[in-house]
Amino acid sequence: MRPLPRRFYDRDTRTVAQELLGMHLVHVVRGVARIGRIVETEAYLGPHDLAAHSARGRTARTAVMFGPPGHAYVYLIYGRYHCFNVVTEAEGHASAVLVRALEPVQHLAGRCSGPGLLCEALALDRRHSGHDLLSAELYITRPAARREFAIVRRPRIGVDYAGAWARRLLRFYIKGNAQVSRP
Repeated sequence: MRPLPRRFYDRDTRTVAQELLGMHLVHVVRGVARIGRIVETEAYLGPHDLAAHSARGRTARTAVMFGPPGHAYVYLIYGRYHCFNVVTEAEGHASAVLVRALEPVQHLAGRCSGPGLLCEALALDRRHSGHDLLSAELYITRPAARREFAIVRRPRIGVDYAGAWARRLLRFYIKGNAQVSRP
């Protein structure tokens, strides 16, 4: 299993969000590869997107979003749950894709239907923010056999504060997949 190349992430965020579906997210913990198939994502398009963390400008928390593509952006919500994102597009653009749900493939215990649950199952937390996804420890790869599927587009979840941006169809998931957080 080889990590996706940096050029995969250095593209339009909506395209990356859709093409991540079906890919495998891998985190090697104490020599054991925890693997999940990505089945749901959300695109955050940069500072002009009022639902994106980067809309509030560059802070210590969001600095990684302004960095080069292909790095992890992990943050804590509600003081309890971690969320795993992939930085996309050119350095300085500050866009990312939130991975919302995984279908367990190997060595994952518990549910992975939701960003907090998948981070818990993969043992991901803020220490992984800024991690280069071309490493051998935490990366995204193409599965050996790619299955065909239809993609559903819906508004993102939990971003009502973003006005018109909340209604944009920037959430993508595999149609009919039981692991999707909210079909």
